[in-house]
Amino acid sequence: MLDDINKTILEQIKTGKKATGVSNATVNRVMSIIRAILNRAKNEWEWIDNVPNVRMLPEPNSRVRWLTAEEAQKLLAELPSHLEAMARFALATGLREANVTGLMWSQIDRGRECAWIHPEQAKAGKAIAVSLNREALEVLDKQRGQHSQYVFSYKGEPVKKAGGKAWRNALSRAGIADFTWHDLRHTWASWHVMNGTPLNVLKELGAWADYDTVLKYAHLSSDRLKRHAGNSKIAPNVTNLLQYKNLA
Repeated sequence: MLDDINKTILEQIKTGKKATGVSNATVNRVMSIIRAILNRAKNEWEWIDNVPNVRMLPEPNSRVRWLTAEEAQKLLAELPSHLEAMARFALATGLREANVTGLMWSQIDRGRECAWIHPEQAKAGKAIAVSLNREALEVLDKQRGQHSQYVFSYKGEPVKKAGGKAWRNALSRAGIADFTWHDLRHTWASWHVMNGTPLNVLKELGAWADYDTVLKYAHLSSDRLKRHAGNSKIAPNVTNLLQYKNLA
């Protein structure tokens, strides 16, 4: 019952979930759901009078792993052709693995140079508009005729998992360690920032729900700050005042 939930039970839930081997972040997502239910039960439904404090586990700083252009070329050269095409498309669009593997021709508008991800396919549950650059369009043009429905396929069947054994073997041959398929998205975002894409534009391109997620790429470029960097110099009237004091 809701009114039986106290700090002791919450700690038991937390400890039990952690014992399954999941990360602190996964445990915290579970605890966040419980906290949301309890808060609604108190504040909206008025079913309970108090909500016990839900303490979260510490989480490490967000990991950002990305490739240089040279490393990316080494990796692409080692991938089998079907995975190379998918990786090139991910680097060109920033789409997540499931959105690449599940992409269908019905979601592509070649004339308008755009694609879209349906709400049920998106992590945030909202439709995503994808602007297709030249590299992405080149990949799509080469994929035409390989499958009637899906953009990416292997031996006549849609690819269900891109970051599998063949992917790991290619990483090993390319001499790249500590890199996952999702890190292609980090690489795409990092390249954007280093090439001058404003963070607010990157947020829209990557369809992130909050700005905090985009801020982890901010350190990769100082260009957006350069025009403000000179504002710390002493203003002329202040300089004159200092000179006057020295003379006095």
